[in-house]
Amino acid sequence: MQYVIIIAVAVILLGIGCFIAYRAGYEAKRKADEEKIGNADQKAREIIDEALKTAEAKKREGLLEVKEESIRAKNEIEKETKERRAELQRLERRMQQKEENLDKKTDAIEKREASFAQKEEALAKQKEQVAKLNEQRVQELERISGLTSEQAKEYLLKTVEDDVKHETAILVKELESRAKEEADKKAKEFVVGAIQRCAADHVAETTISVVQLPNDEMKGRIIGREGRNIRTLETMTGVDLIIDDTPEAVVLSGFDPIRREVARIALEKLIVDGRIHPARIEEMVEKAQKEVETMIREEGEAATLEVGVHGIHPELIKLLGRLKFRTSYGQNVLKHSIEVSLLCGLLASEIGADVRLAKRAGLLHDIGKAVDHEMEGSHIQLGVELCRKYKESATVINAVEAHHGDVEPQTLIAVLVQAADTISAARPGARRETLETYTNRLKQLEDITNSFKGVDKSFAIQAGREVRIMVVPEQVSDADMVLLARDISKKIEEEMEYPGQIKVNVIRESRVTDFAK
Repeated sequence: MQYVIIIAVAVILLGIGCFIAYRAGYEAKRKADEEKIGNADQKAREIIDEALKTAEAKKREGLLEVKEESIRAKNEIEKETKERRAELQRLERRMQQKEENLDKKTDAIEKREASFAQKEEALAKQKEQVAKLNEQRVQELERISGLTSEQAKEYLLKTVEDDVKHETAILVKELESRAKEEADKKAKEFVVGAIQRCAADHVAETTISVVQLPNDEMKGRIIGREGRNIRTLETMTGVDLIIDDTPEAVVLSGFDPIRREVARIALEKLIVDGRIHPARIEEMVEKAQKEVETMIREEGEAATLEVGVHGIHPELIKLLGRLKFRTSYGQNVLKHSIEVSLLCGLLASEIGADVRLAKRAGLLHDIGKAVDHEMEGSHIQLGVELCRKYKESATVINAVEAHHGDVEPQTLIAVLVQAADTISAARPGARRETLETYTNRLKQLEDITNSFKGVDKSFAIQAGREVRIMVVPEQVSDADMVLLARDISKKIEEEMEYPGQIKVNVIRESRVTDFAK
């Protein structure tokens, strides 16, 4: 128990000692802090005083700089003001000088205007005098010549016109003769060479075909009981069968040559087979149609091979084959197309044009004739549509469209096709014309020539390929004949359609008659 009391007393004493030590340390620390605070306040006051002194010095320096800057700016402004005043004074002096110069010029102009006015008055008086003198001169000339001024003017114009017309006619004649001398030789060489190298045979097709029979008994079998066989054959083919007294022959008549060919092949097969009845006739007609279609395709291919043109659409080849059964004025159109193609190639080679394209255009130029019996429109319109449909070139289309002069040729190939078409159609033996067409063309040719002033008589000769014109010598001079021949040729070209060319001969004859007594 005593130990516990002793320990307790020791603990209490130890706690009191610790408290006393803490208090003593706290007081010492507080005194040290107070000393530090006092020193910091003193330093702060010193810093503030020093800052105030520095600010005051800076302020004084700033004021001095501002004053110096203001003084310098003021001096510069005064200097600039003086310079501007001096410049204004110089400008004012220049303006005064210009005004003085302008006044002097104005005075000079006024004096000149006054002088011009005087001269204008004098000129007007001179003009009046000249007009009076001119009028007197005209009156004197009219009195001396016995003509008015209008009559004299007309006489002078007529004289000049006659002189110019005469000189123009002479010049035209010289130029034409010179051009013909140079051009005719080459043109004749090209055309004659092409014609000599291309000579195709022409066969005139008719509207009938003749089928030979082995004997006359076959006629009765073709007619059949009560005519049923012949009616069936005519109905299936669309061709008329003419069975008359012609020995061992049957005539097939029809305007469609393809149908006529089908009927001919079918009838020949029936004759060889010997079994002639309606069912067999229908069978043979179908076979004949297929055979003709094959023939048409083969003819088209043969035509392209003959002229050396490749890459044509198969439908166009078939249409070319159909031209074998088409004629124009008795001329086979396929043969004509082949000939035109060859001529185009020959002419193109002579002048350095594209030979293949020329042949292609020549071969297809009449392709519209293959369908012109079945469709509306001219063969030119139909040909253009077909060529466009099957993607032919623009050059070929223009050649087809222009080969009869319906439109202007746009390429040299089109001109070659025109020339080749004319050569093929116009050469002797190529075509046949009806008498009515022939006489109408001659009459139209004479009517055109007789419509010109100064023409006395005209005569169409050589089947319309030449016209001779007799003129009145008192109305048409030698120089006028050149112009008259040109005008007549142009009018014939504009108003007529004809193969080849027409030669225009103008004849002027003067006769003087007297009698010896």
